[in-house]
Amino acid sequence: MRSEVSSLKFPAKRRLKLARQFKQVRSEGKTVRGSLLTLGVLRVDGEEAFRVGFVTARRIGGAVVRNRVRRRLREIVRRRQRELISSVWIVVIARPAAAAADSMMLTKEWLKLAQRAGVLRESGV
Repeated sequence: MRSEVSSLKFPAKRRLKLARQFKQVRSEGKTVRGSLLTLGVLRVDGEEAFRVGFVTARRIGGAVVRNRVRRRLREIVRRRQRELISSVWIVVIARPAAAAADSMMLTKEWLKLAQRAGVLRESGV
């Protein structure tokens, strides 16, 4: 049990943090839109694993709401990280409707968009 939990860590090196990285995904990558989320995907040569960044704008709600949505999205990616292909940067943008969605709805939306964007392994879904 312990090894399973530790193998699903989501360390800081797996996250996009710099504004230029987010801009690069936006300008050079592919965008897939849904009702709750938008995914930006950029294939990056030389990157060993995937990296993910999260965007929750102020129009979603106050700080508490934005942080809750961001935590839920991070947890979805953390649990599904084994299904993601490597050498890809993903930016997950929460739309205003995401504030009212529960974790199950966000998970379904994320899986649907990830499938359409082609970032899931064949055996993952």
